[in-house]
Amino acid sequence: MLREELDAKQKRRIAMAIKIAHFPVVKTVEEFDFKFQPSIDGKLVRELATGHFIAHADNVLVFGPPGVGKTHLAIALGRTAIETGHSVLFVTATALLASLSQAHAKGHFGDQLGFFAKPKLLVIDELGYLPLERATANLFFQLVAKRYERGSILLTTNQPVTEWGQVFGDETIAAAILDRLLHHSHTLVIKGESYRLKNKTRAGLLGRDR
Repeated sequence: MLREELDAKQKRRIAMAIKIAHFPVVKTVEEFDFKFQPSIDGKLVRELATGHFIAHADNVLVFGPPGVGKTHLAIALGRTAIETGHSVLFVTATALLASLSQAHAKGHFGDQLGFFAKPKLLVIDELGYLPLERATANLFFQLVAKRYERGSILLTTNQPVTEWGQVFGDETIAAAILDRLLHHSHTLVIKGESYRLKNKTRAGLLGRDR
C-alpha cells in the first residue's frame, strides 16, 4: 500500500512539473524516428535522457535545419529531466527575448532574469530564426552568464556557430555567449530531411532531388 501511495505521489509530482514546464506538445524519446534521422547520435541522446548532464550543469546544443526534429528532442529530453527529478522550463527564443526586453524596459529585469535562472534545465527553442538587436543580445548574454555552471541550458538552433555573430548582431557578444554555452556542453547535429515534408515527398508532391 505504501508503494502504491508513493507511486501516486510521484505521478502527481511529475504531472505538476510537466504543467509548470509549459511544453507546447507531448513528445518522447521513444517516439523519435532515429532511422529517418541517422545523423543523430542515438547513444548520446539516450545518455542525455538519464539527466546526468543536468547534475553537472552541462548544456546541450541541438543544431539543424527546420523540421528535422530539434523541438521534438528538446521536449523529450525536458520530460525525461522532469522524470529524473529536475525542474524544467520550456520557452521559445522569441518569447524569452521578448520577456527579457519588456522586463528591462519596465525596470524589473532582475526579477525576470531570476525567473529564467531558477529551473535546473532551461529549454530554449528556435534560436536564430530572427536576427537580434545588440541590446537584446546583451540581455540574452546576461541570462547565459547567470546560468553558467549553475544550471543547464538546452538550446535548439538552425544556425551554425559560425553565423552567430550575425544572429546576435555583434561578434563580441556572440563569442562571449558561445564561450559559456560550449564550455561544458554536449552537441547534437541533425543533417537529415524535414519530418514535415517526408510524407509529401513519398506521395510525389516534392521531388527527391530538392
